[in-house]
Amino acid sequence: MCYTCLSLSETGDLSVLKFKLELDFLTDNTKNREKESEAREEKQTFGLGQVTVVTQGADMEEELNRPTWSKQIEFTLAGIGCAVGLGNIWRFPYLCYRSGGGAFLVPYLFMLVVLGIPLLSMELTVGQYTRRGPVHALAIVCPLFKGVGMASVAISFIMCTYYNLVITWALYYLFNSFHAPLPWQNCNNTWNTPNCTSHATNSSYSSTASQEFFKYASLCGGISGIEETGNIRWELCLILLLAWILIYLCIFKGVKSTGKVVYFTALFPYVILIALLINNVQLPGAIDGIKFFIVPEWDKLLSMEVWVNAAAQIFNSIGIGFGSLMAMSSYNSFKNNVLKDALTISIVNSLTSILAGFVIFSAFGYMSYLQSIPVSDLAVDGPGLVYIVYPQAFANMPVAQLWAVMFFFMLLCLGLDSEFAMVEVLVTSLLDQFQHKMILIFKKKELLVLAVCGIAFLLGIPCVMQVGIYIFQLMDHYTAIVSIMFLAFFEVIAICWSYGENDRLCLFFHYLVTVILIFSIIQFKPARYEDYVFPPWAQGVGWVIAMASIIWIPLGSIHTLWVLPGSFMQVMDIYHLGLIVKCLISSKIRLQSPAELSPVICGNLGHFISQRQEKFNLHG
Repeated sequence: MCYTCLSLSETGDLSVLKFKLELDFLTDNTKNREKESEAREEKQTFGLGQVTVVTQGADMEEELNRPTWSKQIEFTLAGIGCAVGLGNIWRFPYLCYRSGGGAFLVPYLFMLVVLGIPLLSMELTVGQYTRRGPVHALAIVCPLFKGVGMASVAISFIMCTYYNLVITWALYYLFNSFHAPLPWQNCNNTWNTPNCTSHATNSSYSSTASQEFFKYASLCGGISGIEETGNIRWELCLILLLAWILIYLCIFKGVKSTGKVVYFTALFPYVILIALLINNVQLPGAIDGIKFFIVPEWDKLLSMEVWVNAAAQIFNSIGIGFGSLMAMSSYNSFKNNVLKDALTISIVNSLTSILAGFVIFSAFGYMSYLQSIPVSDLAVDGPGLVYIVYPQAFANMPVAQLWAVMFFFMLLCLGLDSEFAMVEVLVTSLLDQFQHKMILIFKKKELLVLAVCGIAFLLGIPCVMQVGIYIFQLMDHYTAIVSIMFLAFFEVIAICWSYGENDRLCLFFHYLVTVILIFSIIQFKPARYEDYVFPPWAQGVGWVIAMASIIWIPLGSIHTLWVLPGSFMQVMDIYHLGLIVKCLISSKIRLQSPAELSPVICGNLGHFISQRQEKFNLHG
């Protein structure tokens, strides 16, 4: 390798490059590694341009041996399974109902086009190009914001510990769906109270059979707040263990096993959704529920809250900032068409949300017809939508057990797909950072995955106590709502600021996400569950949970600035040049001119390299 290809015309502390960049490929045995890999020349297509890459040495060995999806369709299905989750079933229909019905589709589709698809494409590009999980990928892209990748791993691990409770509920309801009559079909059960009624009413003094089943049978109620812990629900604890066993069996072989499972878990929910829709639209009153869902209230569009909710739904549903899709895309072939995957995943995710809205509200219309109450009195947010309202609809349908089994099995598939992705983020990041140590300790990747699942199971036990629903709501509010907006904001800064500093589209992304973050902070509301507002000390615990992921962002920046000498701008220049060196030397990208390098990130990497090449007089 020719060291003279780095001829710096500028003086100053930039001479520290030779000692402080710590680029793996600039080592004493570089020439030997280069000779060993001369035969490994492979043409690869990335983005819009074609480059020639020579993989070299021990540093490239891990990338060459990194497993890939057996078929590219497996990644697409895994991405769809990761994006399409329970939020599509319970969160999106509720937001439509609360935000003007069909009018909500205007800001929702707008945010999909201007934020969802571009940011997802950006994440997939970074993961596929670097072939690393979120921690290493973002450290390569912008070391100053390497903490964003660490925060993504933290938030994914926190979420997987409590999100599995939703899968546990789905399994619990699935097992009970084989009973005739359904346990929530009448009030003749041991857990029912004198105020139980088989039909929904406007009275605040009565509760339906499905409400009491969820509160007293599933959650073992009697707990009035988070101040009381109650006892462990041992049957739920065993089902939680079963859920983690299912997850382990699906992912313990990495993408090779996950790629096979997603053929079923990603596609089967659509079979059930379509079957439910065909059944529901034939029920009396269904058209009234559908009208309630799609008829727009245009005045709602004047509310900034509606637009913020639309952006938040896009972030949470697609998974922007969680690092899951970035981790899975790191197992892609280098030649994979990123834009096609981004379009497919984003559009299928949004169409699924709309389809779920028709399914849910057609059932609501049927219930409204039977009970002579407005549809607006049936719609509730969160778990209650799928574990209270919809089970009550099954109780009045022909062949109730069949529809109940199909619905809760669909919830199980949707939950498993999302859980796969969150666990994969942590496993991928651990192997990227500590592969040799992990293999030394656990001998096999399968045992590492088992350890991760075991630790997550233990941390999730508080959620299957009587106080579990309050813990779930508190963690979900401060993780999925608060933390994710900060992560998305800094991820856009890390990539767009570094590579799209002169790109108007990247600046637009930056400003739009900033506005959304500001309004999210202004409109922030403390966590609550039904009419119960969490006390100040619990809100404090919630902020600690949120900071458990957010804190890594400033810590990563401080560490970067601490280990390298010089001013802030000098450090940034060093990293800018370091990235160019990696592109043009380590990967040996042979270009006639920098403009030939297709716009990989934000459409501006070629222009970025041209600027830095002029600044540093870089040749080679």
